[in-house]
Amino acid sequence: MTSLQSANPSPPPIDGIFRALADQTRRRVVERLNRSPASVSELAQPFDMALPSFIDHLKILEGCGLVRSQKTGRVRTYELAPEPLKLAESWLAEQRTLWERRLDQFDAYVMTLKETEK
Repeated sequence: MTSLQSANPSPPPIDGIFRALADQTRRRVVERLNRSPASVSELAQPFDMALPSFIDHLKILEGCGLVRSQKTGRVRTYELAPEPLKLAESWLAEQRTLWERRLDQFDAYVMTLKETEK
C-alpha cells in the first residue's frame, strides 16, 4: 500500500447516500418505493430513458444500501431499506441543531450590540 492510499481512506457510507440522492431520478425512485415494493418495469415506467440506463440508477441506489432487491423467477423486485435514510436524517438533524445554535448565538450577539449602541 502506498502512502497515498493510506492517506485516503474509503469515504463514509453517508457520502454514497447523499451522492445517490443528488440525482432527481433516484430521488423519485426512493419516493415511489416509500409506497410499496415494485418491479424494475414498474419503477422504470414513468421515466423516459432506456432500461439499461434506468437499471444503472437502481444499481447506484442498491450499492449505497438505500434499496435492496430480490429476484423471483424472472422478476426483480426492489424495496426501500430505511436504515441508510435514518443515517442521512440523523446527520441532517445534527447539522440543523448546530446551525440553530449558531444562529441563536449570533442573534444574542447582535442584540447585545444594539443595547450597547443606545
